[in-house]
Amino acid sequence: MSTESPLIQSMRTAVAAAPNDVPLRLHLAELLLGAGLSEAAVAEAAVALQHAPGDAGARTLMMRAMGLPAPAAEQPEPTPAPAPPTGFDWAAAENEVADAVPPRFVTSGPTSTAPEAPLAADGGGDPGEAMAWEVDTPGTVTLADVGGMEEIKERLEAAFLAPMRNPELGRLYGKSLRGGLLMYGPPGCGKTFIARAVAGELGASFMSVSINDVLDMWMGNSERNMHEVFETARRQAPCVLFLDEVDALGAKRSRMQHGGMRNTVNQLLTELDGVGGANEGVFVLAATNVPWDVDIALRRPGRLDRTLLVLPPDAPAREAILRYHLRDRPIESVDLGKLVKVTEDLSGADLAHLCESASERALLDSSRTGVVRMIDMKDLLGAAKEIRPSTDPWFASARNVAMFANEGGMYDELLAYLKRKRKL
Repeated sequence: MSTESPLIQSMRTAVAAAPNDVPLRLHLAELLLGAGLSEAAVAEAAVALQHAPGDAGARTLMMRAMGLPAPAAEQPEPTPAPAPPTGFDWAAAENEVADAVPPRFVTSGPTSTAPEAPLAADGGGDPGEAMAWEVDTPGTVTLADVGGMEEIKERLEAAFLAPMRNPELGRLYGKSLRGGLLMYGPPGCGKTFIARAVAGELGASFMSVSINDVLDMWMGNSERNMHEVFETARRQAPCVLFLDEVDALGAKRSRMQHGGMRNTVNQLLTELDGVGGANEGVFVLAATNVPWDVDIALRRPGRLDRTLLVLPPDAPAREAILRYHLRDRPIESVDLGKLVKVTEDLSGADLAHLCESASERALLDSSRTGVVRMIDMKDLLGAAKEIRPSTDPWFASARNVAMFANEGGMYDELLAYLKRKRKL
């Protein structure tokens, strides 16, 4: 086992004094790699990527330390000229008439300090539709941008992120630099956004795949597409591969009538196994609304062997989502604390719809009266009364599964939530 030289020890002291200095940390990683301490080099490169997700040098160094081929050099894309501002500048207008109109938000007590960011990309944001084998460069979105949901963050940190951030400990304990996590829960609660945040935490590329990207009418093409998806992720390692609606990609083979789909599921299982360590640096996240329809073989140890229940947003998360979707709308005297209380059990998508409905109310009233007015609490509370939680049908279905088909305790966390909410 290689030992650290005095020079490396001095560099560690310098990095500890300036932890945000990316070039200094990368120099330390180069020294560690040259001394044969590849695991320690991977750890330093990973921290550098967290501070500078788009740093090509840090990414190349991490791949060298992991024994992966370096990516082909790419020509930098020209920086587009800044687009001219569009739309009405509500912030400037508000400053001009600050003495004449009420404030946009009012405080009715202690409020959350959650960041102004959308919790769920599938809750009204614009995450973009995934194209076949399109890989996004490391993003700046991290778990700090997810409002509230502290329990989910802690579970992710303990079960998934901590081992990936400390590869030298993983090697010591025989833990491979790969992982599989299955997220499940009602639709519209932020599973896709959480997957992107995990990629940001790891400083990794992000690749989203659904059944539309894989399925093909010609025999054998679906299996080939599945293989190419994983090959692309391996070439882009470190990479988070997000399998959206995995119940369609990996449905129970016992229920399938078409042999082609069974072969596609078999190919997915083969790729997840990553024979020979081919999946080093590929972190597989999967999401589904119906985990009971996922083939049991997918949850075998070494594949998607960890699960995470993603529930409707809690109070801090609801405040962050509401603030995000109201940020560019003309509002006045909005009491977020009161609005958060009356929106319990609503998903991220429901909250986005609530803000849209309140805007429609104010727009229609302005059109009828000929007097433009702001969106107020009356509009928002009226919309909240009309919107029923879209999560209710999911919980109605999940309740029976959790009570009568809880093999191995997979749904223990869901049962605890249902009891806490008195939905059993």
